[in-house]
Amino acid sequence: MAFSASYSLALLSFILFSFTSWGTEARGFPISSLISKELYDTIFLHKDNNACPAKNFYTYDSFIKASRCFPRFGSTGSLTTRKREIAAFLGQISHETTGGWPTAPDGPYAWGLCFKEEVNPQSVYCDSSNTEWPCYPGKSYNGRGPIQLSWNFNYGPAGKALGFDGLKNPEIVSNNSLVAFKTALWFWMTEQNPKPSCHNVMVGRYAPTEADIAANRTAGYGLVTNIINGLECGKPNDGRVNDRIGYFQRYAKLFNVDTGPNLDCENQKSY
Repeated sequence: MAFSASYSLALLSFILFSFTSWGTEARGFPISSLISKELYDTIFLHKDNNACPAKNFYTYDSFIKASRCFPRFGSTGSLTTRKREIAAFLGQISHETTGGWPTAPDGPYAWGLCFKEEVNPQSVYCDSSNTEWPCYPGKSYNGRGPIQLSWNFNYGPAGKALGFDGLKNPEIVSNNSLVAFKTALWFWMTEQNPKPSCHNVMVGRYAPTEADIAANRTAGYGLVTNIINGLECGKPNDGRVNDRIGYFQRYAKLFNVDTGPNLDCENQKSY
């Protein structure tokens, strides 16, 4: 089979990225060995501020308990890769739930996990064309939880995987902190074809297709942003993308790791 020069170059880049990231899974080393409660509280410095609607909701214990349901999270690859993945996950959920602003105390990137539900949703996020996960009458599938889970086609499979009825009881994602963190980790770990999982991207197990190469979907934090909300991609200097990057950079420093390449998705096409 003949490959184009651009595809061959991209495949070589993938191999090199993977070589630095792959490793044995760190079995027997829980997430708590990489992120202590003290570090968690330093990362989410103002999550329990009186101004935050999610005050006292996103507890360290709930995060740790939820992570145990996804044993590959933060356990794949080298120590640096493991820490970087956790920092990337926390950076993304921080943007999704941010209460920060440019002149906020301790900076705009100290206000992650401030919200647990979308404020003033513009719709009920029901895709009526999706018959596999039909909307339940009177229910809204607006953003909830750390990843701001949205749409019936996400609530349905998330609930099925995690043991709750996501279509009839979507509110549980903003009422139960353990379920909330589980939905965020489910989204992070689950491949949704043609999208790879965020996990595979951050640990070097993303193998780009020819369509990915054509869309310039290069491995890195920017591709994770594309997976989560591709509407932000393909735009120069998008403020939302920059906010995600700012959180990730702060957290990577706290974990004492580098961020890796390709932080933005400015030159990527969305899925």
